[in-house]
Amino acid sequence: MKFNINTPEGTRDRLFAECQERRQVQAKLTRLFRQRGFLEVSTPETEFYDLFARSGSAIPQERMIKVGDPSGKFCVMRPDSTTPIARVAATKLKAVAMPQRLYYDQTVYRANPAHNGGSREIPQCGVELFGAKGKKADVEIFVTAIDAVRCCGAAKFHVELGHAGYFRELAGRLELENSAVEEIRALIEGKNFAALKDFLEPYRGNPACAALEQLSRLFGGVEVLGQAEKLAGKTPAVDYLSELYDALSAAGYGPYIRFDLGMVHQIDYYTGVVFRGYVEGAGDAVLSGGRYDNLVGIFGREAQATGFAVDVDAVARTLPEMVLPVLRTVVHYEPGYLAQALEAVDGRPAGTCELSPCRTLESSLNLARDKGAEMVLVLDKDGERPVRVGVSCRRTP
Repeated sequence: MKFNINTPEGTRDRLFAECQERRQVQAKLTRLFRQRGFLEVSTPETEFYDLFARSGSAIPQERMIKVGDPSGKFCVMRPDSTTPIARVAATKLKAVAMPQRLYYDQTVYRANPAHNGGSREIPQCGVELFGAKGKKADVEIFVTAIDAVRCCGAAKFHVELGHAGYFRELAGRLELENSAVEEIRALIEGKNFAALKDFLEPYRGNPACAALEQLSRLFGGVEVLGQAEKLAGKTPAVDYLSELYDALSAAGYGPYIRFDLGMVHQIDYYTGVVFRGYVEGAGDAVLSGGRYDNLVGIFGREAQATGFAVDVDAVARTLPEMVLPVLRTVVHYEPGYLAQALEAVDGRPAGTCELSPCRTLESSLNLARDKGAEMVLVLDKDGERPVRVGVSCRRTP
């Protein structure tokens, strides 16, 4: 019977060093999160589709992977962790006082456009801070995001900071219908400058029009905030970003910050600051997050919220390649000497020593030779002795 030995599109096997690199990043991130007072939660890999459809999930429906359910209800593989964890905070943790600091280490599953080549399986580590509003909460999450990338060992990185309210403020000054606002948003996100200029033509003379036209170009250092003010005057969003920058700079985080006022993705989901982190050597963002104050209330408990998620594999790919340990010793033991054999393996650096499953010493020597080990450690009634691979195993009287 023939069967398909290939993995499904968007999935693949991972071996050895790649697995260790992933685990190393996960261990560093979760250690940081616990140190900062976050408690771990996990949610099911399969969820009802309605959970995401009715909560206004940031993940579009076409990117959700649909699965069947014995009950006949429509289910999806978990496309993001924030929505189900918000449900947990509003239900399972309803009696727990706010604010709540929660973290997770789990995989999300997303369908990619045809021939995109991206992975459907995205291991993420992230945090959610529920029930805290204002500058201190936003600063805490933002510095934790920076420290998350830094603790993994990334040499060169920065985090781009924006505000969902800035686009909404500018669009509101033009008094547009919702459909027109969405069209402008899509043009800005797609960097379709010619079409955007044509669309805004009837609104020339309104300062907000000039700012919207330049939104995608409002990117860079703190000077971007001054440029935004010159284009459209003072706005609460830009004033707030300026306050955040002052607080972050005073704590030593200024060099890691860039501003991108053209971040208009998922504008209906985010309600305040938004950010993305980039590491040199990785094309796409390795982390993203922001404030989403409307999500938890959908599940019956009003609470402000902010958080971020780190793409574990994306971070791991930017780090120096891990060198696997070299096998040096194979332990051959006679019946009754298992305890001593395990002690010998456990007393050496991980990966440099292993037990031989062979019955005879000759077979253990052949095994060691095939695996490139230098020595066979023999444990029997005569005690413990090393035998160099390629040297006779007969004891000298």
